[in-house]
Amino acid sequence: MVTDSARSTHTTITRLRVGDLQAGDQRLPINVHILDHPDARILVDTGLTQLHPAVEDMDPRIQPLNELPGFDPDSIDIVVNTHLHFDHVGGNHLFPGRPIYVQRAEYIEAHAGEYTILDWVDAPGVTYTLVDGELELLPGRLIRAAGHSAGSQIVVVETGHRPAVLCGDSAVFYGELDQPATEAQHLIRSLDPSEVWLSHQDAPWRPAVPARG
Repeated sequence: MVTDSARSTHTTITRLRVGDLQAGDQRLPINVHILDHPDARILVDTGLTQLHPAVEDMDPRIQPLNELPGFDPDSIDIVVNTHLHFDHVGGNHLFPGRPIYVQRAEYIEAHAGEYTILDWVDAPGVTYTLVDGELELLPGRLIRAAGHSAGSQIVVVETGHRPAVLCGDSAVFYGELDQPATEAQHLIRSLDPSEVWLSHQDAPWRPAVPARG
């Protein structure tokens, strides 16, 4: 298990690396994130827990959440899916009966065609809470951030000063936040975050510090 963590005023963000996959000519990590707040433990995305023929061309190598030393699925109170692509929902079945927050637009799109692995999205016991746009959710906010998909959402963690953002795949590479191009990337930058945690990078993006003249 590979983890990193950062602490805001009330919340600890912990990164768990749950595998990697081939994307073009490079391998990208697959990360999920835990938000530990005094009142709740929130898991953002669930990675992969098994392989599937539909995505064998991406050669996923997995470290399932339920097999990571020290991780207890029963410790999670709430799950957030930033979107419903296969590498973000493969562990949803580990959390039966617990609310899984996803944008309504994302849920509709996922069920409209060959978008994801629906057996994983609709696994037995999975219960979705559908969000329309923005929702206050301890310890922060869910905000729809169209770009990677029409219903992608980000998690904004309030710190008392500048927020931290968990962006899913709204940005896959750091350069996409350095020079934002999509609606979602511009939204993230407009929040003036202190750091942005990406699903496919092992360290958060942080804004460049202006040189002192």
